[in-house]
Amino acid sequence: MDRSLRNVLVVSLGFLLLFTAYGGLQNLQSSLYSEAGLGVAALSTLYCGMLLSSMFLPPVLIQKLGCKWTIVTSMCCYVAFSLGNFYASWYTLVPTSILLGLGAAPLWSAQGTYLTIMGNAHAEKAGKAGKDVVNQYFGIFFLIFQSSGVWGNLISSLVFGQTPTHGAVPEEQLLSCGASDCLMATASSNSSSRPSQELIYTLLGIYTGSGVLAVLLTALLLEPVKGARRTREGKERAPRVWSALLSTFKLFRDKRLRLLVLLPLYSGFEQAFLAGDYTRSYTTCALGIQYVGYVMICFAAVNALCSLLYGKLAAHTGRTALFALGAITHLSCIIALLLWRPHPSQLAVFFVFSGLWGVADAVWQTQNNALYGVLFEDNKEAAFANYRLWEALGFVVAFGYSTFLCVSVKLYILLGVLSLAMVAYGVVECLESRKLAWPLAVRQTKPEEEGEAQTKM
Repeated sequence: MDRSLRNVLVVSLGFLLLFTAYGGLQNLQSSLYSEAGLGVAALSTLYCGMLLSSMFLPPVLIQKLGCKWTIVTSMCCYVAFSLGNFYASWYTLVPTSILLGLGAAPLWSAQGTYLTIMGNAHAEKAGKAGKDVVNQYFGIFFLIFQSSGVWGNLISSLVFGQTPTHGAVPEEQLLSCGASDCLMATASSNSSSRPSQELIYTLLGIYTGSGVLAVLLTALLLEPVKGARRTREGKERAPRVWSALLSTFKLFRDKRLRLLVLLPLYSGFEQAFLAGDYTRSYTTCALGIQYVGYVMICFAAVNALCSLLYGKLAAHTGRTALFALGAITHLSCIIALLLWRPHPSQLAVFFVFSGLWGVADAVWQTQNNALYGVLFEDNKEAAFANYRLWEALGFVVAFGYSTFLCVSVKLYILLGVLSLAMVAYGVVECLESRKLAWPLAVRQTKPEEEGEAQTKM
């Protein structure tokens, strides 16, 4: 096997093991630790740490440690979060959540840098185009990485599926499920039977073991890349880091970006609602925590398939049709979730909603990135930095208000933000169509003016 491909597989398997643990654990936070909103508060601080980390830490750590050891160090932050769940409290979950958030941005930056360096190095040896090999390596990585959503949730459902059944869910509890759930108002009356502490420890042990394996695999088998890490070159790069940071905020001068910030903000809101509210107030409340994993597997599978499909469809339908599909699907889901009263007898409906949510979420994940790349082609780094900034802010705000707002209010907020985002997106498309029509109109008027001039002569 080629050395570069072997390293790509090592990175991919390391991330698969790491996010099998983290993804499954994230989806359970709001259900396992609903007392006083501890779970969603932990998620909120996590994304707040990620927000701050993305601005400063990645270039510093990669320059000092190199890509390999930045990945290993950041993975240890994820393992610390799993360990913090063994003794879940405000004094363990919140600090480890902040630590994970600080490690998340360097982890992904180092991963992207590592794959790019390996791809370009292999392309140079093989006489191929660098971008083709890099795209191939990223395709291999995400093919393996995306399956973590299935495995992590499957493990949690199989472990918690051993929880003894306690009969039918009381009707009075079902009345406080769904849009009627007011976490702080109803306290713990809306939570279904919690798994035994032994099962929780079993699951956390599996997740922690998976994270430790990821760290060991990467530390022992991943080869360090020979990149520019010298002090002299680091001094030359320093101004570029600050220049990139400043360009992120300078890009706000562009009217189109100011209009589009609602798209990534909504993306953060809707993902936070699914992970923090749908899993707790609908699935756990009416069915039990053992079903959370299965419901999220449905979401992950549909999301992955639709992401692949939309990439091919966009060439034929255009992005506007896909944005309309995403907006209509989520709009319908939000209205239906406001009206629906979840009941254990409607098992299939829980999966229908998570699947439809995946259909729309795939639009935001694929088309938002494509839109930013096309509109801001000359300032891609600054544009994508803005995108991640606003998406992370959406997570922080959504998880932040999750502890004191009723689910119905959160759904109305989603409805309002989605509506405003679509209006703003429509304005941007109108501006772009006018910009494209203007040169055509100029070209058409020039021959007419030339003809009139010749007539006069």
